[in-house]
Amino acid sequence: MPIENVTTVPAAAGASLYAAPAARTPKQSMDGDLFMSLLVTQLQNQDPSSPMDTNAMISQFTELAMMEKTDALAATSAEGFSLQMRMAAASLIGQAVSYTGDDGQDVSGTARSVSYTHGVPTVNVDGTDVPLDSISAVSAATA
Repeated sequence: MPIENVTTVPAAAGASLYAAPAARTPKQSMDGDLFMSLLVTQLQNQDPSSPMDTNAMISQFTELAMMEKTDALAATSAEGFSLQMRMAAASLIGQAVSYTGDDGQDVSGTARSVSYTHGVPTVNVDGTDVPLDSISAVSAATA
């Protein structure tokens, strides 16, 4: 059988005509797509004289559903924690707060505003932006 329409690309000086395949980076977490891919591969390569047990297949589908629900629960939990941090930061406005400054000394001031632009809310204490998790004390503002 003749080979038609074969073209060659000239190799660069010192380069091989055959390049090594691109390195594949492994997936660092299991998700539903990976699980289904493994299950389909397992079904395609099973021994026809000894097919997969239906109980084992149902067990694997159950594990997939549990994994997906656990991932959804973790995402919901993270959203809830983020909302709690925002509410806690907002409740500090007008309160006297203390935090440790860059020099290691305790600094006190009044929380003036809150910013949510970063992962952790920042509280503006008398002109200085302080991450919420750096605030060490809260007291009623003095008049």
